Amino acid sequence: MPDLFTAHIFMNLPYELSLGWRYTRAGRATRRNGFISFISGVSMLGIALGVAALIIVLSVMNGFQKEVRDRMLGVLSHIEVFAPGGAALPDVALTLKESKVHPQVVGAATFIAAQGLLARGEDMKGALVRGVDPALEGEVTDLFATNPVLGQLVPGEFGIVLGLDLARSLGVIEGDRVTLIAPSGQVTPAGVVPRLKQMTVVGTFNSGHYEYDAGLALLHQDDAARIFRLEGPTGIRLKLKDLHQAREVAQQLVGTLSGDLFVRDWTRQNRTWFAAVQLEKRMMFIILTLIVAVAAFNLVSTLVMTVTDKRADIAILRTLGASPRSIMGIFVVQGAMVGVIGTFSGLALGLLVAFNIDVIVPALEQALGASFLPRDVYLISRMPSDPQQADILPIAIISLVLAFVATLYPSWRASRVNPAEALRYE
Repeated sequence: MPDLFTAHIFMNLPYELSLGWRYTRAGRATRRNGFISFISGVSMLGIALGVAALIIVLSVMNGFQKEVRDRMLGVLSHIEVFAPGGAALPDVALTLKESKVHPQVVGAATFIAAQGLLARGEDMKGALVRGVDPALEGEVTDLFATNPVLGQLVPGEFGIVLGLDLARSLGVIEGDRVTLIAPSGQVTPAGVVPRLKQMTVVGTFNSGHYEYDAGLALLHQDDAARIFRLEGPTGIRLKLKDLHQAREVAQQLVGTLSGDLFVRDWTRQNRTWFAAVQLEKRMMFIILTLIVAVAAFNLVSTLVMTVTDKRADIAILRTLGASPRSIMGIFVVQGAMVGVIGTFSGLALGLLVAFNIDVIVPALEQALGASFLPRDVYLISRMPSDPQQADILPIAIISLVLAFVATLYPSWRASRVNPAEALRYE
């Protein structure tokens, strides 16, 4: 009696599911007792590795994006409200009050933003000069919330805090003096003379993001107002409960703030970088999905070989009254089982690696004697990972759908087997 009759008689499950599972577990009669057939195992392994690769790569890309974003937001604020043309805010107290009314806003600090040149001997560097209130700056940026360097900024003493790379490029350390050159000069009988001010370097900061470490200089808000001849702050920086709501909150503030003011959230300040990261992530998803598709469509050859091997069994089932739809269901179940097992194995492997990549990568670096992320080349020195449900669910669904689609043609061919033809040489 063929194996299919044993499954049909002794198992309580529907025989399509029973036989499909038996065909998944075993190949020919000599390879029973729970051994996974070689070709089904290869298909499962291909799907599992493809799914795992997708999860790991996207998790690492998410981790890089989160790491760089957090370092940016160590210097930037979630939202900036500022007057047009770099002018002073018309009513600072009113703007602060209206901004803090929004339930998402948890911190606010005034600032002055201007461009300037920093000179030290023959060296001269352009810089974004930001005048801050040391007492309020910790409310809007994490970097300076725990960094005591801003406490060195005292109004009237004209101290300046430089980004670490900016200080190195000028060749200055704490206690040295630099010359700040304001872009708008003084009108004299001899012509327009740029305004110069000797500043004392009272400290440096290291945000981990080169753009800001090499181009940002901080000084006290009162000193900045004197140097750039402003009547007060040019803007207000806001911190939100949820940074992902920044764009929506910015749009809401545009309609509630009084006066002709601009509102800009952190995503618009680095729009090009974030757009590039999203494009790279999308392309990696497409490329790695093709790998999953190749593995899934290996099921076609698996099922074609199984159908050829089981032609006699199919013919006997047909003579016993099984419908073509039932025969098709047997092989759909077999392919679906391979797809389900492969997908969930890949999910388990991918999540295991993604959540432990901070342990796995250092171990590989130590074993191979190599550094995957040299400190002098990359912004970060460790491999970050951030698995997200929004990535994992589509991966699992796409893998299962591809596996199911791959079973349709071989299953349809099985349902078309002619019993008389199949039994002629048995």
